[in-house]
Parts: sequence; C-alpha cells; structure tokens
Amino acid sequence: MEDKKNDSGQSKLEGFFAGKGFYIVLFLCIAVIGVSAWTLLSSGKSAVQNVSLDDIELSQPVVATPAPTEAAETVWEIPEDAVEVVAEPEQPEVQAEAPAAQQEQPEPVTEPQEADTAPASYVWPVYGQIEKPYAMTELIYDRTMADWRTHDGIDIEATLGGQVLAAADGTVSDIYADDLLGTTVVISHGGGIESVYSNLAELPTVTVGQSVAQGDTIGSVGTTALAEAGEVYHLHFAMRADGQSVDPAEYLPKF
Repeated sequence: MEDKKNDSGQSKLEGFFAGKGFYIVLFLCIAVIGVSAWTLLSSGKSAVQNVSLDDIELSQPVVATPAPTEAAETVWEIPEDAVEVVAEPEQPEVQAEAPAAQQEQPEPVTEPQEADTAPASYVWPVYGQIEKPYAMTELIYDRTMADWRTHDGIDIEATLGGQVLAAADGTVSDIYADDLLGTTVVISHGGGIESVYSNLAELPTVTVGQSVAQGDTIGSVGTTALAEAGEVYHLHFAMRADGQSVDPAEYLPKF
C-alpha cells in the first residue's frame, strides 16, 4: 500500500517538473542568483567608499626634501707668529740743494747793422721831357683810353729801345707784366722807398733779388703798356713811400 503511495507521489513530482514546475524552479533559481549578486555589489561599493587615504599604501616611497640650511662659515685661525709684519720703508728726505752760484752771462754783442734809410739822391732813369705829369688828386685826359683818369707816375719821353737806368742803389724786389702798363720792374731802395719802371721791353736785364747800383741798366724802353699805346715812346716811372704813391718829380734832380 505504501509502495503504491510512494509511486503515486513520485509520479506527481515528475509530472510537475515535466510541466510548468520546471520553469517555476528555474525562475526562483535566477531570482536567488540576482539577489545574491546585488547584495555582493552593494557591500563591495560601501567597502570601497569607506577606505581612507591613510589605508592606501603607496607603491613608491615618499622622499622628504630637507630644507636648505646656510653653509656653516669656516673660520681659519692664523697664529700670530705666522704673520710677518713688513714695515713700510721710510721715505728719504729730499734735501734742497743749494743753488749753484750763477755765472755771469756775457752780454750779447750786437753787431752794428746798416741803417735802413732812403737814398740821399736819385738820377733820371731816362733823359727826356715829362710827356704826362703825376696826377693822383685830379683827373687828366688819356688819349689812348679817351677818358679822364688819375696818373700814378710820370711819362718820360724816350727813344724806343733806349736804356733804362736804376734811379738809386737797391734790390730788385719784383718783375711782372701789368695788364695796362706792360712789363714792370720794382726796385726797393730802403727806408720804405720803391721805384717802379713800366712800359719796358718784354725781357728786362735784371732778375728778382738782384742788387743794383745807381745808374745800372735794368732794361730798355718798349711798347708793352696797352693803356698808353697812343702816347709817344716813353718810360712810365713811378715811386712809392711806405706803399703809398708819391710824385717822382720831387725825388729827381732838376734840369
């Protein structure tokens, strides 16, 4: 009888699992597994949140850098007997030497020099009549230029090519070709006096720096004075005193 009950219960159980019972059991197992998994996840999250930084072990050691400290000053003590004190050398006293006796210097001997004086007398550079007088304070008519003008010398009528003489002793200071008065020779006589000879031939017979005596030939009468080409053959003769024009007739002897 009991065997029949057992067989009947077993048949019902097999029938349950063969029908809907299998799915019910499967659902319950899945539910149990899900609840267990959710519980584990919740407990693990809480454990992670409760962990502090103090509980975490660092993988690398933390090295503390010591604060820089001032270097200790090293004081070297030098023994007193190791230092040699060198005394400064005394400066020698400079004694003023007594001045040597001054020797009397001989007075310079001044050699007498010739006085720079004007000549005492003059001679006519050519012999002839005064064709045009000296005129620096008034105007005179010039036939060549056809106008009225001053005249700084005297025109002495002479023969073309005639010799021209030095009026006094002196030195030839200049020779040049004047645009208006032609070939010109200047002689310095001293005392600030100069004699000027113009309208000479192109080649004078003296040179600059040459000393001449009164009456020496310095050139010949020419026709080089373009400003006086309309006049008769003549020598244009002028004189200067300290660079100023003067009347030559006042220095020449009277006929």
